[in-house]
Order: sequence, then C-alpha cells, then structure tokens
Amino acid sequence: MDKRVADADAAIASLQDGATILLGGFGLCGIPENLIAALRRKGTKNLTLASNNAGVDDFGIGLLLQSKQVKKMIASYVGENKTFEQLALKKEIEVELNPQGTLAERIRCGGAGIPAFYTPTGYGTMAAEGKEVREFNGRSHVLVPALRGNFAFIKAWKGDRWGNLIYRKTARNYNAVMATAADYTIAEVEEIVELGKLNPDCVHTPGIFVDAIFQGEKYEKRIERRTVRQR
Repeated sequence: MDKRVADADAAIASLQDGATILLGGFGLCGIPENLIAALRRKGTKNLTLASNNAGVDDFGIGLLLQSKQVKKMIASYVGENKTFEQLALKKEIEVELNPQGTLAERIRCGGAGIPAFYTPTGYGTMAAEGKEVREFNGRSHVLVPALRGNFAFIKAWKGDRWGNLIYRKTARNYNAVMATAADYTIAEVEEIVELGKLNPDCVHTPGIFVDAIFQGEKYEKRIERRTVRQR
C-alpha cells in the first residue's frame, strides 16, 4: 500500500468546482501551503472553505480570496484579511462564523459520525436563530449540525507512505480533527520517512484517515503577527 503522490497538483487532480474543503491551520500556523498554491493554479471555482481563519491578504486562504475562487467561508476568526472584509461588505462571498470551540466540535463530530450536538454557546444570540433549543440541567442549549468536507487539506510534520502522520507542536491545531472528517484527505508533510521510522505511540493521525500524501517544498511558515519584547 503506497498513498504517495508526486506533488500538490497531482493530489488535487480530481477536485472539481463547488467542492467543500476543510483546511487545517490556526492563523498561518500549520496551513497546507502547497495545496493552497496548487488550488490557486488549478483555478477551481465556487468553493466552500472551512478553516479557523481566512488567511491574510497575500498568503494562505487569502490567495484564494484574491482570485475569487471562494463562494462561502466557514470560519471562526477573519479579522486579519482586508480582502475578505471587502468581499463580505460587497456581499460577494457567503460568510458563516462559528465560535472557535463550536467549529472544532462540528468537525470532530463529522469525523465521528455524530450528526449534531447541543451546545450552550451562542444561545440567545443571532447564532441561535432558527435552530432547535433544549434545556439541560437548567441551561438552554442550541442544536448545531456536524461539519464534513468533500476534501481535507492537512499539513503535518512527518509521514510515511501509508499515510500515518505526526504533527509538530501547535501546528497540529485543526489538522488532526479535519483529517477524519472528509471524504478524501490529502496530507502534505515536510518529510516522508520509511515505514517503521514513526514511533506508533507518537502517531497523531493514523493512515486509515489519509487518502493521499506528498512531501511539500519551500515552506515559508510565515508568522502572522510578530510580537517581541523590547530589550
């Protein structure tokens, strides 16, 4: 069994217009840089993207917003992207904002086969309009549907040809849950190692969840907002 593909372009060859894609990352940390670049080159349109952030103006998902390939954005925080702001104000993109924990749980449930869950977050706000509400232990909860994608774009540190993945520190973020919640999961990694080189106790995403894997290149790993202490 060998799930390796040549590169990002080969990995997304079957991706068509109108697809829903889950993209790992938090800010610019742990984002699938090579897959985003390949998607822009491919020019696929009318995409629904689910990610914690919408990237920045000239990097990450921001590149796909610039080229107007995105029809709908499902996210938690979008405040670093002026391109996104202009598209939203002009109603040129659909926006679905989720509390951060709710977004993570929607994706986790999507991977676990749980169709929906109740959460107290958002009760009494616009986020609860039109949704079922039930009371548990004297507190009102909103029913929220699970979230799955046609594709998941995942960034990991190391992987093997079976698709087993290890993430590095905080770059794991949403990648691990998104890998389980798509019909077709593509992982780009910094290094592909030989079978047996990954300690089984350290594998974060088992290969059963991964359909294709390739070794990325030229990672920029930009820092979204650099804050340093004055000496």
